Amino acid sequence: CPVVLAPKNSSVAMPPPADIVKVAIEWPGAFPKLMEIDQKKPLSSIIKEVCDGWSLSNHDQFALQHADSSNFYITEKNRNEIKNGAILRLTTSPAQNAQQLHERIQSSSMDAKLEALKDLANYSRDITFAQEFINLDGISLLTQMVESGTERYQKLQKIMKPCFGDMLSFTLTAFVELMDHGIVSWDTFSVAFIKKIASYVNKFASDISILQRSLAILESMVLNSHDLYQKVAQEITIGQLIPHLQGTDQEIQTYTIAVINALFLKAPDDKRQEMANILAQKQLRSIILTHVIRAQRAINNEMAHQLYVLQVLTFNLLEDRMMTKMDPQDQAQRDIIFELRRIAFDAESEPNNSSGSIEKRKSMYTRDYKKLGFINHVNPAMDFTQTPPGMLALDNMLYFAKHHQDAYIRIVLENSSREDKHECPFGRSSIELTKMLCEILKVGELPSETCNDFHPMFFTHDRSFEEFFCICIQLLNKTWKEMRATSEDFNKARKRVMQVVKEQIMRALTTKPSSLDQFKSKLQNLSYTEILKIRQSERMNQEDFQSRPILELKEKIQPEILELIKQQRLNRLVEGTCFRKLNSRRRQDKFWYCRLSPNHKVLHYGDLEESPQGEVPHDSLQDKLPVADIKAVVTGKDCPHMKEKGALKQNKEVLELAFSILYDSSGQLNFIAPDKHEYCVWTDGLNALLGKDMLSDLTRNDLDTLLSMEIKLRLLDLENIQIPDAPPPIPKEPSNYDFVYDCN
Repeated sequence: CPVVLAPKNSSVAMPPPADIVKVAIEWPGAFPKLMEIDQKKPLSSIIKEVCDGWSLSNHDQFALQHADSSNFYITEKNRNEIKNGAILRLTTSPAQNAQQLHERIQSSSMDAKLEALKDLANYSRDITFAQEFINLDGISLLTQMVESGTERYQKLQKIMKPCFGDMLSFTLTAFVELMDHGIVSWDTFSVAFIKKIASYVNKFASDISILQRSLAILESMVLNSHDLYQKVAQEITIGQLIPHLQGTDQEIQTYTIAVINALFLKAPDDKRQEMANILAQKQLRSIILTHVIRAQRAINNEMAHQLYVLQVLTFNLLEDRMMTKMDPQDQAQRDIIFELRRIAFDAESEPNNSSGSIEKRKSMYTRDYKKLGFINHVNPAMDFTQTPPGMLALDNMLYFAKHHQDAYIRIVLENSSREDKHECPFGRSSIELTKMLCEILKVGELPSETCNDFHPMFFTHDRSFEEFFCICIQLLNKTWKEMRATSEDFNKARKRVMQVVKEQIMRALTTKPSSLDQFKSKLQNLSYTEILKIRQSERMNQEDFQSRPILELKEKIQPEILELIKQQRLNRLVEGTCFRKLNSRRRQDKFWYCRLSPNHKVLHYGDLEESPQGEVPHDSLQDKLPVADIKAVVTGKDCPHMKEKGALKQNKEVLELAFSILYDSSGQLNFIAPDKHEYCVWTDGLNALLGKDMLSDLTRNDLDTLLSMEIKLRLLDLENIQIPDAPPPIPKEPSNYDFVYDCN
């Protein structure tokens, strides 16, 4: 095969240096320029070079911006985001643009003003422009325009209503976008401004854009300022918000529930129950059930989150009773216990005016309290002095006795009449069950920023927690009998039975039953026998062999399994994941996508307009980070974005999903995983890329499962053969070696 030599003066095409970016730059009325940008040069020098090419003077009055739909300005901070093949635009500087728009929105011409506000709403999404406009006291100008009804054009509202509506919509949009950058404090706004925004919630119910932005502003005010919460609470009522839930626009419904949640969350402790009573009077629950949950459309993630928040805040109203100890001297509280006894044993009890003495009645009460399953038969009030569950357990017992009287009497009498020591003590069981239900529903914990795990069945009844208890106490009694538990050693029996009952409840809840009746039906199919079958099946899949030969075999094949898990993690990183950007105004969902290149050398990432369906191609992601530049991966409280001031800092669940990539001297890429599984996949994958151990819970579970499966496969031929714990002994040497054949 002949060898062809390149001519002496020829050169081989080399890839461009990493600091050189090839772009196209547009200028109105001129042909675009193709240009190479040296990222080491100051941005001002590059802009001057571009201006000189078009013979433009005063280069300091110009700037570069992306020519895509974002129109974001390019600054020294974000210039590294420019990619090869990007299209840029030469435009006026952000300071000059802000000054021009500041003047244009004060124009006396209605059309000019409207066009200026439209441009302002668009530009305000860019933090570089926003900073310049805010420096000109632009926020104050917008609030003055809102307070005065967009200045003197308020008088034209009736004759030019469509134009006025558009003008107000753009004004509010610009305000929301500017405030969303977190540059200006919410505490600076006047009562007049709040009154105006609150009035729009009623006045512009038919104008979706104005209503949407007004609700967003009210929610942000409540969440970001205690003083503004009080002012907003005076201006807006639940009655004014309820009608917006009865419409068909899910986004408006979402914003409305978000405002209700914000008012609920920030209300002082003494006001929350009062607000809950108002919500009950206005039939909020049934309206949400009818017009949101059971509406003929899918519930999006943000609506699911707001329903989850409302569910958590509603259950948190129980915290006060859960943490209240019973006062054994309080007659009103003791009367509740008397009522439990009366309902259960009314037919058996003697009238108070009977010939029996006080001592006889006391003896009878003691006997009845023992039948009710209390620990302290003489003074059962002492059973409710532990918190949690405190008085909440007694409230649940009384509700069950009054609203499900037949079931209550049956359980009490059935267990009090047994003589085989297998009775289920109603009192003690109810206290333990209430405590467990509070743990399951996380009563007293703040709602998560990312969770959307609401349960439709809790919106089907005004006393959903009590009804939940009533179903579960009957389940507990049934499971107790099926397990043949005894009350002799209640603590041991309680632990075993409660574990099974909790598993039954959790498995039923994961199916998201649409009603309490459906939940009850799910539990009927999860008997103790069925739980044993499920456990047995899972145990077979995760069975752990502890003999020495098996442990040695495990040790031998574990590196292969870990390599398999590592490849799976890296493959998942290659597929990529969509992450949500969280900000102070959560409903404005902003997404970004990150994925690893197929050669495992570069992380590609970039912003998205909406949550993607399937994978996002590498070439559509604007930014990239070489894996070789990654210095470390940190999680939880060590993440830079978790050290910042804000609501996320105190949220335990968000902390558990946070991780960051640190690169260069101060570079960072911050993540909040959509769920625990994705968190484990990404932290494992990134650690694998850095040559570190994969330490997540998911890796441990996968390792156990795959090891168990591999061991079972390798031992198939040894079925029913006893594997010894030690190797067989070496036999004694033979008496002679006559049997040895010498090949030589």
